Amino acid sequence: MACLAVLLIWMQLGGTRIGGLIAPLTGGATGPGTTPGFALNALTGLLVAGAVWVNIIVLRLLPFRAQVAVVWAELLLLFIAFVGSFDRDFGIWFATSQDGTTNFAYLITTGAVTTLYVSLISIVIACLIAMLAALARLSNIGPAYAAATFYISFFRGTPLLLQVYLIYLGLPQLGPQFAMDAVPSGILALSLCYGAYLAEIFRAGIIGVPHGQHDAAKALGLPPRLTFRKIVLPQAMRFIVPPTGNQFIAMLKDSSLVSVMGVWELTRTAQIIGRRDFRVFEMLIAAAIIYWVLSICFELIQSRIERHYGKGYERK
Repeated sequence: MACLAVLLIWMQLGGTRIGGLIAPLTGGATGPGTTPGFALNALTGLLVAGAVWVNIIVLRLLPFRAQVAVVWAELLLLFIAFVGSFDRDFGIWFATSQDGTTNFAYLITTGAVTTLYVSLISIVIACLIAMLAALARLSNIGPAYAAATFYISFFRGTPLLLQVYLIYLGLPQLGPQFAMDAVPSGILALSLCYGAYLAEIFRAGIIGVPHGQHDAAKALGLPPRLTFRKIVLPQAMRFIVPPTGNQFIAMLKDSSLVSVMGVWELTRTAQIIGRRDFRVFEMLIAAAIIYWVLSICFELIQSRIERHYGKGYERK
């Protein structure tokens, strides 16, 4: 706790204010507009280093879970102090929005909800595309292998923003029947882009299953499709789930790119409210907090799925 206390005081008061208190002891200037000298900076560094050392020693006396909780609390308070040092009016979060709720609540009910359903639909479609591409990549069928490798190479090798423009602005050039609204275009772009990344993850997971499992299934007379569905895929999920969860969290944040098409997802909603009230930075901080909370929720879900598929590999 000592580490946290010293760091919070330093960030809240600032080096120049502390300098006015102890500069006479170190020979530094104390007038208006002056900054602490080398001696003061060195003394502050020693104080912080000592506080960190004491904090580590105290933490080692606690149980593991308590250590984790305390460090999380310290870092969270440190982040709050860091943001508070910006001298911004965060009361704008609780000002009344256009629908009668607070701006923060409007961010959740409008921006976060849009971000969530765009991301959830996209990850489901991306997983389906990825499984097909991974199987084609592992097959001996020339056209399927060529199409899968071209798809993976193109969508991993070009920026997501360019893909959004190609789908939203390029497809209508083929005819009005290919034109799509902004939200479907964003979902399609996210699905195709992340499907390419997930295809390699799925392929690696399938390859990671020992080949002896295939031989054992063949010896039992199981057909290839049943072998894949009942034996290979459940074991591959242990390798597939962690990186897939990471990709989904990345998609959750990359969904902000659909804002270029006018979709009111979380980032765009924060920008619009901030421009209206001349508090863009404050609203972007609110959006960042919502993104973080959503990511934590999905991290917890991911850990439960990992435990489910890793039950047979846990050490007793």
